[in-house]
Amino acid sequence: MNIHYIKGDATRPRGEGTKIICHICNDIGAWGAGFVLALSARWDEPEQSYRTMSYEERTLGKVSIVEVEDDILVANMIAQSGISDTKIKGVIDQNSQPPIRYYAVRQCLTAVNSLAKEINATLHMPRIGCGLAGGRWEEIEKILKEVVTVNVYVYDIK
Repeated sequence: MNIHYIKGDATRPRGEGTKIICHICNDIGAWGAGFVLALSARWDEPEQSYRTMSYEERTLGKVSIVEVEDDILVANMIAQSGISDTKIKGVIDQNSQPPIRYYAVRQCLTAVNSLAKEINATLHMPRIGCGLAGGRWEEIEKILKEVVTVNVYVYDIK
């Protein structure tokens, strides 16, 4: 497994073969900020799939996979507990825990990796969990290195 860092748009994954776009979703049914806006601007299916998930399906560690093109799948990974308004209000409370749940990221990436191996796909993502979820890339990268065995492409906007 190699992690490739590239400049570009994660909704336009590069390379040959099947690509799985991974992103973090919350467990409360809120869709409307962060990377999901870029996904929704490009395809309807990821949001539709997420919004039709039952409460049980939308629990931490679960993944919903949706095909958006012949060679592109999107993995809605439930790894954020609730939402945080820290970014909105600009207030940082040192005592509050960010909504990211690293154990759920690990579970989701393990499941997505299994599918990727089965269908010979690569993983593509922005720096998942590091925006509104409040996570640290160093932790996400560590999890990627521990559980993912296929090539990963991490996109930073130009």
